[in-house]
Amino acid sequence: MKKLILIVSVAVFALASCKKNRTCTCKTELLGKTTETKTVIKETKKKAKDACDALGSSSVTTCTLD
Repeated sequence: MKKLILIVSVAVFALASCKKNRTCTCKTELLGKTTETKTVIKETKKKAKDACDALGSSSVTTCTLD
């Protein structure tokens, strides 16, 4: 029984931390016009959020991870 619980726990952890396609939506507002760009990032959620935040590092661009 303990082995089964261990195997299930490892499987759940492995699936929760796997890389997935995540979409980063960036909006740039310049001279009164707004442009929206979507970028697909295949990473874990934390790494994808960090990459998305880096894309929106300018003062005219804001990015959110969908």
